[in-house]
Amino acid sequence: MNSKKDTTSPAADIGDYMKVFACTAVMMQTVLSLVLSTSPSFSFQTPIGIIYNLVKFTAPAFIFGILYTTTRTTNQNTLGNYGGYMKKQWSALFVPTIWWTLAYLLIFPNVQQVNKFNSFGSFCWHFINGNAAPHLWYNTMMLQFIILMPLFWALAHWVRNNAKRGLWAVVLTIVVFFAWIYFYDVQVFHGPNEQNWYLLDRLFVSFFIYGVFGVLAWMFRAKFETFIKKSFPILVILFFAVFYWTNRELFSFGYPVQLTNAPYYKPSMTIYALVVIFLVAALAIHHINKSSKALPVFHFLATYAYRAYLSNVFWLQIIWRLGGKTLPAVNPILAIIVCYVLTWILSFTSAYVFHIAWSKVKSAMSRSRVTQSAE
Repeated sequence: MNSKKDTTSPAADIGDYMKVFACTAVMMQTVLSLVLSTSPSFSFQTPIGIIYNLVKFTAPAFIFGILYTTTRTTNQNTLGNYGGYMKKQWSALFVPTIWWTLAYLLIFPNVQQVNKFNSFGSFCWHFINGNAAPHLWYNTMMLQFIILMPLFWALAHWVRNNAKRGLWAVVLTIVVFFAWIYFYDVQVFHGPNEQNWYLLDRLFVSFFIYGVFGVLAWMFRAKFETFIKKSFPILVILFFAVFYWTNRELFSFGYPVQLTNAPYYKPSMTIYALVVIFLVAALAIHHINKSSKALPVFHFLATYAYRAYLSNVFWLQIIWRLGGKTLPAVNPILAIIVCYVLTWILSFTSAYVFHIAWSKVKSAMSRSRVTQSAE
């Protein structure tokens, strides 16, 4: 990759592509789960399961993208810069999370997971543990990476310009992560602690391999580009092979299809997510090197991807109640297409409109304070 382009171009980087692909795909997961809850025939459950596996790369890609872009823009930071860094993240990530979590708990309490809040204490617990809506578990996990960013700055400083250290980081990360996956498979996924330890899926350790690889992809960007270009044909073959593997695993549980039988925490899903991440990176690298006209589009969408992600279940609930729930009886695939397209449009539109509106409010408030000070 042309590192000069990556550093100076405001258009887009690999992280932007990851965010857009992840956000676009995760909305499909939400729609698929809702349509599947209407108990369509087994002939429709099969394509729903296959499509679900196809888009089951979203959380890893988002984490990779966030750590890639954050490392690109802040890898010179140290603990002394942490306060300024967190101040920016507070307004960009934490504030939208707070507002949308409140919206789900107060307006659509029916979308809560595991159980419902019944006291102020349980309300607060649902607020922070990700059970306020089916997709907010990811928020709980992702924000841990933001808080722990100094650890990834330390990693970036440690491996800087040292390929041997970079290789050690890759090997140790793979060994530790797959040991964790094995532990999760034995103890949690259909294991003795499936109900008691379900919150482990939202600990950052369950996704740290993607964060580490995002850091390393930027720190060794020239080598990463070479690897992607040389291995592209193999990556394409691996994509189809591992995709077949994930589907075989899911359907081995039989019918009715349960999407919970396709968790991220399996070797097959980990390899699949990494392969998709590398393929998305290949597209991004191609566009960056060719100065593609798609770059500003991806950058624009990436700017609003997180806020669109936060709102997607909210808009889907409205679409569902206004007629979407009648579509599965006509044709489940039609229901998926209509609900998905409308959810995507409303999610990104609302993210943009709310951002512009809030910017104008802040500007007006700032002018008002200036006027009052002058008086």
